[in-house]
Amino acid sequence: MAISVPLDGEGFLVNRDDWNEDLARELAQTDDFEMTDQVMDLIRAARASYDDDGVVPPIRIFAKKSGVSTKELYNIFKKGPMKLICKWGGLPKPTGCV
Repeated sequence: MAISVPLDGEGFLVNRDDWNEDLARELAQTDDFEMTDQVMDLIRAARASYDDDGVVPPIRIFAKKSGVSTKELYNIFKKGPMKLICKWGGLPKPTGCV
């Protein structure tokens, strides 16, 4: 399946406005990840936080705001939860502790 919008070298959206939930599912699928309602809820929460603050929240703050533990995020995503949430959510690549 070919993604029909421009991505950077790491698979992040070039244009944030290209994002939609179907695209999020496609991006996750290219990473061999099955999108769940819980993951989509986390992506929506990260997007809302980004819209409010203009930055991707650090994982500890995001976990607290989302009502999940950092450990739960790692159980769901295995590695780099914020990186994947941002990648699939059409947000900029997070910096710092992800």
